[in-house]
Amino acid sequence: MYAYIGSRTTRDRHARGEGISIYQVNTDTGELIPVQVLKGMTNPSFLALNSSGTRLYAVHGDTSTVSSYTVDTNTGKLAPLNRQETGGMNPVHLALDPSECYLVISNHIGANLAVLPITRDGLLEPVSQLVSLIGMGEPGPHRIEQKHAKPHHNPFSVTGRHVLVPDKGLDRIFTYSFSDGQLSPVQPISVSSREGSGPRHIAFHPNANHAYCINELDSTVTTYRYHSLTGALQAEQILSTLPASFTGNNRAAEIIVDAAGRYVYATNRGHDSIAIFSIASNGLLSWAGCEKSGGRTPRFIALAPGGRHLYALNEDDDCICTFSVDPATGSLRNTGVSIHSGSPVCMIFST
Repeated sequence: MYAYIGSRTTRDRHARGEGISIYQVNTDTGELIPVQVLKGMTNPSFLALNSSGTRLYAVHGDTSTVSSYTVDTNTGKLAPLNRQETGGMNPVHLALDPSECYLVISNHIGANLAVLPITRDGLLEPVSQLVSLIGMGEPGPHRIEQKHAKPHHNPFSVTGRHVLVPDKGLDRIFTYSFSDGQLSPVQPISVSSREGSGPRHIAFHPNANHAYCINELDSTVTTYRYHSLTGALQAEQILSTLPASFTGNNRAAEIIVDAAGRYVYATNRGHDSIAIFSIASNGLLSWAGCEKSGGRTPRFIALAPGGRHLYALNEDDDCICTFSVDPATGSLRNTGVSIHSGSPVCMIFST
């Protein structure tokens, strides 16, 4: 198994990353063994792999580009294929559709979604559709972070029928259907979140009946009932990602659901921790604990396939810490194994 790690690389981001780093993963211990660092690129900040592990795609933060790479499945190493414009600035997320013939991208600045076709050889073609979120709602009350629409994430639903788009600027989550390479709004097109919450990322329960959104600005997680036929979301619950004793400043960042649908993990930047929630049979969450992330500013977390290890990417301490996962309780234990990685912000796996 190989791990691919994206990073921030620019002076404007006060970054220390070099590019995309590749590691071989010891599935027994969770150890990461260096394989390659692909350098000479700007902020490869979010990554996606195709299902066969032969192609990798990266958006380049603070630019207007996305790139594609071939993957040597024997060694895990990457080689560049091509680049395309994204139709907006600062692309922050990308997702392959179920057919793997299209890539959908969120442009944080420019406030739009871009669809790019992909050839059989993995080459990215020019943007075929742009969907603007400008004028789709009133900005939230945060004077700095909510001046305008800011789409931040665009994962496909478990069924592959819908694309959900949390918008940090508008305090809304948008839903689009996706068919024949086209995004189409569903009705209703969006659900409002709590004012000033700043929805950032969303993760699905594997049974496709619930989705969990992490709200960056007020450090909460909202549980939504997800209607897989229509794409509609219905808020059912909201919980803090922070222990009651914490009184400092915090920004929530990443959220993931384990493959069995038993636990939700969410990161806190400020408290520098990983919040753990258990999932009840009705999809609702309950607080199950909190574990320090092993460094400052855990922007991203990832569960390795198999669920035995969780990795915390601590952006401001340039390290990735390894945690073992207790399958019975979902609790985390810092293994004491940490690797140096400059400004890490994304981690994905190929098996």
